[in-house]
Amino acid sequence: MKFNKPIVWFDLETTGLDKQNDRIVQIAIIRIQEDGTPFEFTSLINPGIPIPKEASDVHGITDDMVKDQPTFVQLMPKIGRFFSGDIAIGGYNSNSFDIPFLVNEMSRAGFTIDLTNVPFIDPLNIFKRKEERTLEAAMKFYCGKQLEGAHDALNDVKATIEVFMAQHERYELPNDLSELDLYCNYDKKRADIQGVFTIDDEGDYVFCQGKHIGKKAKTEKSYLKWMISADFPKDAKEIALSLV
Repeated sequence: MKFNKPIVWFDLETTGLDKQNDRIVQIAIIRIQEDGTPFEFTSLINPGIPIPKEASDVHGITDDMVKDQPTFVQLMPKIGRFFSGDIAIGGYNSNSFDIPFLVNEMSRAGFTIDLTNVPFIDPLNIFKRKEERTLEAAMKFYCGKQLEGAHDALNDVKATIEVFMAQHERYELPNDLSELDLYCNYDKKRADIQGVFTIDDEGDYVFCQGKHIGKKAKTEKSYLKWMISADFPKDAKEIALSLV
């Protein structure tokens, strides 16, 4: 199966679920070129903070395993090459977790990445719209096999690619990656990475979270002003600032 641009599939294992404050302890990337050629990279990462036991219990990565591993800053030149050029980005639950987590980690390391026109391909959201299951269940449902070694980043990203390919065979999904990006975001235009806003058919920003969910953002000036000084992601704050 070929698409009109490379898809960079990736998965993260982390110290926790807080996208603002937790850190990456493992990254796996498989970039599939337009002709189907894959390029693979995986590495443990020294997060610079202790890994909580509850996180290690999930992915099996401990402080001892990462103490002599490179930091994210040291790996960023290699990681950046995989995410360069005219690409799409894909991962299981990546729209909600892995992409914003990676962007935050890059920002802390002093790097920026422009994802304005990059399609996001999330097989979990396809699965939710069709069946609503976990990655393990998706492997069993779509591929007829058990997911071995779950919560190892490389195993998970390989399983995600296999699930996506099976989904594409099963359903009438778009071949155009920009259309698939829209489908993976429930037909809503993305405005910011973590989905605080969306863009409606009139081109206006609309709240997707909080007490004003569903309202046009420009009608709630006082709330927008509060957002600017509150604990919101940088790109969401920039949108709020542009509307006050």
